[in-house]
Amino acid sequence: MNADAASPTLAEQGGAPVANLRPAIELTGVTKRYGEVVAVDALDVEIAQGEFFALLGPSGCGKTSTLKMMAGFELPDAGEVLLEGEVVTQTPPFHRDVNLVFQDYALFPHLNLRDNVAFGLKIKGVNKAERRRRADEMLARMELPGLGDRRIAEISGGQQQRVALARALINHPKVLLLDEPLGALDLKLRRAMQLELKGIQRDVGISFVYVTHDQEEALAMADRIAVMSAGKALQIGSPREIYDHPANRFVADFIGESSFLSGRTGAPSGAFVDFQLAGGGTIKARPGAVGGGDAVAMIRPEHTELYQAGTQSPGSEWNQVSATVGELEYGGSDVHYFVNTPNGDRVQSRMPASAQTFEPGTQVEIRFPVARTVVVHTDTADQPNPGTGGSAANEI
Repeated sequence: MNADAASPTLAEQGGAPVANLRPAIELTGVTKRYGEVVAVDALDVEIAQGEFFALLGPSGCGKTSTLKMMAGFELPDAGEVLLEGEVVTQTPPFHRDVNLVFQDYALFPHLNLRDNVAFGLKIKGVNKAERRRRADEMLARMELPGLGDRRIAEISGGQQQRVALARALINHPKVLLLDEPLGALDLKLRRAMQLELKGIQRDVGISFVYVTHDQEEALAMADRIAVMSAGKALQIGSPREIYDHPANRFVADFIGESSFLSGRTGAPSGAFVDFQLAGGGTIKARPGAVGGGDAVAMIRPEHTELYQAGTQSPGSEWNQVSATVGELEYGGSDVHYFVNTPNGDRVQSRMPASAQTFEPGTQVEIRFPVARTVVVHTDTADQPNPGTGGSAANEI
């Protein structure tokens, strides 16, 4: 990595705001079309040195096309790609100082682990002894010491992922691009590899750009996340910011589990706003939605509690709405309830299994904190939102 002393990595800053870091890679007004389909639509994004940045969204949202344009495997129809301030829009992949880790790892089955890792060095003309030394060092760094002579078929899926990372990192790229590299692993191994991959990123100190459709994976690993839909970044910010302050209903619904109460935003009430429920009654909420347009009040199941019908609200810090239990799912340590309001809104609540159980058909009161109730837009069209997650967030 070519970062200078004035440009510490995010890891070195201990998670300091990315506004203080020199950009590693930038996209400015990048658009990609496939025929009449706009895969990426005038995308602006800036990724800091040493940042773990996730491109998150459903299939077809444009995240993989964005990654390929960063790598040079696809050329944008408009806009520019910059690597540490240098325009590389038309630069071929083998002349860009970035590496890409594919979902299937693309390892060479006829080569042993050492030769897989050293392949890039061989292409660069590094002598055999030096290749062997550096490959063995990188394998040891990936906790694969002494396995250099093994074949790919003789190691596990998690070990194969570490070999792919070792091969991508041995040339010290400025940015490492990862296209859903954990997608083929089982759940338990995937969660273990999430922690390991984040640890490797902090250790090597370079920028990782990580494509995934798994929101839990993005929340667990990324310093910042770009939530994409229809080729646009609807919101960029830290995991906590996006989870607690979603820009619109799409982001709120895609990130975590959410319930939505229909109605209209009313008058301000101190730091909150009055939200008039469609079925009657008023609750208070944080004014998370900016600008005009239709809105809903969002609540998360972990912030929602159920009480026997007729229970009085404990005070002004809580909202309370009447409902009927529809279904419940027993999950061992907790019970997941699905309750219906008189207006037809469906609300989820996750309660400890040790608490009172409410059977389907039971009349209940839903109680949730005012501070955890957020007004969000229902329309995502043309609403890319910057969030407040650092300098790069201000570009979208």
